Amino acid sequence: MTGTTLITNIGELMTQDLEHRVLKDAAIVLEGERISWIGSSAEAPAADHQIDAEGRAVLPGWVDSHSHLVFAGDRTAEFEARMAGQSYSAGGIGVTTNATRSVGDDELSALVSARVQEAVSQGTTYLESKTGYGLDVQNEARSARIAAELVDEVTYLGAHLVPAGSDAEEYTDLVCGEMLDAVLPYVRWADVFCERGAFSEDQSRRVLKAASDAGLGLRVHGNQLGEGPGVALAVEFGAASVDHVNYLSDADVRALAGTWTGWDAASGTGTRGTVATCLPACDLSTRQPLAPGRDLIDAGVQIALAANCNPGTSYTSSMAFCVTTAVLQMRLSVHEAVRAATYGGALALGRESGNDVDGERAVGSLAVGHRADLHMLKAPSATHLAYRPGIPLTHSVWRAGRQAV
Repeated sequence: MTGTTLITNIGELMTQDLEHRVLKDAAIVLEGERISWIGSSAEAPAADHQIDAEGRAVLPGWVDSHSHLVFAGDRTAEFEARMAGQSYSAGGIGVTTNATRSVGDDELSALVSARVQEAVSQGTTYLESKTGYGLDVQNEARSARIAAELVDEVTYLGAHLVPAGSDAEEYTDLVCGEMLDAVLPYVRWADVFCERGAFSEDQSRRVLKAASDAGLGLRVHGNQLGEGPGVALAVEFGAASVDHVNYLSDADVRALAGTWTGWDAASGTGTRGTVATCLPACDLSTRQPLAPGRDLIDAGVQIALAANCNPGTSYTSSMAFCVTTAVLQMRLSVHEAVRAATYGGALALGRESGNDVDGERAVGSLAVGHRADLHMLKAPSATHLAYRPGIPLTHSVWRAGRQAV
């Protein structure tokens, strides 16, 4: 559809912009891939096309800042064993590595594309995905290339697990050297699984330094299975996010909060800190304590919610499920949970700002000049996401101005 599109008669428009506006009987105009006007339905300008929202709520599209979509096979047996009482360990990643290496490029691309479409159908309009199921130079590069064709942000996670039979120090050298060089054309970020059974503090530090020296932004899998060095390393290296954060000491929370002291949340300016990304679907699947989102927000830490879609510990792309869980079990308000799943994810990916002036359009919030990523609900307000748990509430989705659902 070319020209401008007016969506009017919106029952509740939750912008998640810097003003935290929630507008009633609202309207919004889309022009190409951008938002060109927001305001009251009564004051809406003329447009080439008009859509009547019939009182439905409109939110920014979900920004899923943590997923692992490039894989083949499944780990149903592992899930069943865990539900029967077996504890989670990182070792199951190797099962997926074998399955992923065994399929061709076309099949792997088709699997990733289907997962992206599944996410979009539920309101996700901006997606990050990691490598990490190749774990050799050829397959990590292949995973990065395929991901770059299908998702919005690609993260290099060669440091996901030391492959069976490999020496941990030699493999870390590979991750920091030849493998990193192979993926560089396709990725913007690097990540490391700093956890027992995966990579030690020293190995994780080497990975982060090599990635930083190569010009990549940094992320860390940290503090998932117990207190550990993940948060401290993320803060030390100025990582954009540290993800999982199930087990945090008071010192961890203080350290994360300290990274945000130079940030003005009201204006979105200053020095960005390290986002704490909570992954509640994963926490439930692994039967870990839910990340302390309430405590982090109260301490002044910016948080994100993400689905962590992967075959072992969180085989879902439902951001609505994560929002619902955050409200019902993590003690976030509806507005806080939606913000963490939209603006928070954008903040974790460095995509929270941008407009007509700089041409790098912001995602995760609705404001003039931002990318036109909208999620219309089959409900009059966002509160229904938690009020009616488990009910599929996505009515329509616009991604970069194009109606995708």
